[in-house]
Parts: sequence; C-alpha cells; structure tokens
Amino acid sequence: MVDTKVKLCGITLTNPVIPASGTFGYGEEFAKLYDLNLLGTFSFKGTTLKPRFGNLSPRIAEGKNGVLNAVGLQNPGIDQVIKVELPKMKKFFKKPVMANVSGFSIDEYVSVVKKLNKCPQVGWIEINISCPNVHGGGMAFGTDAKNAALVTKAVKKVSKKPIIVKLSPNVTNIVEIAKACEKAGADGLSLINTILGMRIDLKKRSPILKNTFGGYSGDAVFPIALRMVYQVAHAVKIPVIGMGGISSAEDVIEMMLAGATAVEIGSANLVDPYAAYKIVKDLPRVMSHYKIKALKEIIGGCK
Repeated sequence: MVDTKVKLCGITLTNPVIPASGTFGYGEEFAKLYDLNLLGTFSFKGTTLKPRFGNLSPRIAEGKNGVLNAVGLQNPGIDQVIKVELPKMKKFFKKPVMANVSGFSIDEYVSVVKKLNKCPQVGWIEINISCPNVHGGGMAFGTDAKNAALVTKAVKKVSKKPIIVKLSPNVTNIVEIAKACEKAGADGLSLINTILGMRIDLKKRSPILKNTFGGYSGDAVFPIALRMVYQVAHAVKIPVIGMGGISSAEDVIEMMLAGATAVEIGSANLVDPYAAYKIVKDLPRVMSHYKIKALKEIIGGCK
C-alpha cells in the first residue's frame, strides 16, 4: 500500500495532482466526466476584478509537441464567480479549491483577494503575476523581482488564506524573483507559466494568433519547467508546485524529485479530458514500480 498524500501550505491533499488554471474552467464540464474529488484539488479559471472578454480570435495555435494560447484571461469577474460559480462547484467538489487571481494593478489583486477571504470553499489563492498574453498586466509584475515582491506583500497583508505566487519562465533569473516573493511573505510558489511564443501563417504571411504572441505549453516545455522547479525549490524554503508539460504519473514523480510538493496538469487536460484522472489512478502503480512508499518522502530527492 502506497501513500500519495502531501501537505501544501498546511492543507493535506490526498494526492499531489492539481489541474491547472486556464485548462479546467470552474470544473463543471469535467465533473460530468468523473468524480473530481479524486483529485488533490484544482486551480480554477484565472479570475479578475471585472469581467473580461479576452483577446480576439484566433487565440489558439498548435505547435510541435505543444499549443499556443492567447485567450487573454476571459472570465466573468470575481463577483459572478462568488455568486454563481462557487455555489455550483460546491455541489460536485467537496474539497478546498485553489482560486487563481489576476490583476492589472496591485489594488485589483488586493480587491479580489479580500473578496475571496469570505469564501470557505477556497483553500489557497494562486496569484498569477505571469500571464504572457495580456497587454498591460500580469507578466509586467512577474518579470521584475521588485514588482513581484510588491504584489506579494500587498496580497499577503490582506489574505486570510495561503498565498501561492505563480511565476513566469520568461525571465533571465527566476530564482531571484522566487526569493523576492518568499521574502515578501509568499506561502508557496507555482511554476512555470507558459513560455512566450508565436506561429506564422505561411499563406497569409502574418501571425496566426490575433494577439501575435501567445503562451506555449505542452510536452515540449517539460525539461525547461523541470530545470526551473529544481533551481527554485533548492533556493527557497516554501513549497513549490511544479507545472509545465506534465502528462503522466512518471512526470509527476520526476517533478517531485526535482523539488515540487505538488504538480499542476495543464495542456494535457485539453488533449484528453481524462488526463488528470488517469494520472491519479496510475500513481500507485508507478510508485510501486520505483519502490516509493510515500510521495512526501521523495520531494527534492534528486541527488
């Protein structure tokens, strides 16, 4: 019998598998396919203070072993999420959920976090300072250590829940930014968000994405994500959630050996809506194969 439990910022997860924000909506569609309570938790769709339509189409483009997206944080706004989405979620998900928050100013981040304080369903707040496909917000905070620290300090000051800061890979030194967030009070870090990329339509000789650039994710980014998780996990003392190209139970083990306490599954959900389900189900087999009795014992175990 193997033990898949891990503890994330003081809250115990039955397993470390967390579908990532932006690939799982508010869970309703996936709940029609399988019982979401078998997941560790999930990070719901990136939510802003006010409703957002997102970027113009086309905003998805396929790549080699991955996909580009420039959705642009389309969401109904925090008030609608609290009024409509969370009550619906309560009917099919009985565990604490992770709320993903984006903003275009520090005040916006703070306002959303204050509203989420009143939501008992929310266990953690994931602060997205790393969205690469939104003009004028998101990544502007995540690419500078000083700005990342300012956001972290501001939301931590008002939050009654653990703050997990989501980091951008589109930087020269991700460790510097991670350490700045830790010093500013972050309870945890999640990384990596998507890598800035583009595709060109050969016939039109113009960008495929209306936004020109988008965030690249999928299998191809796994080695990059693994390297960054390893670097950050060895530089900070707070928990790290690893993500980027994870699509199997073996990938989960590899990410945890690099230093991740938990993992987020992103693009794999878009390819196969049962991806997270299959990974959770396969974890005990893979653990037994590699003679792992408890996942918590292998965190950061890469020598």
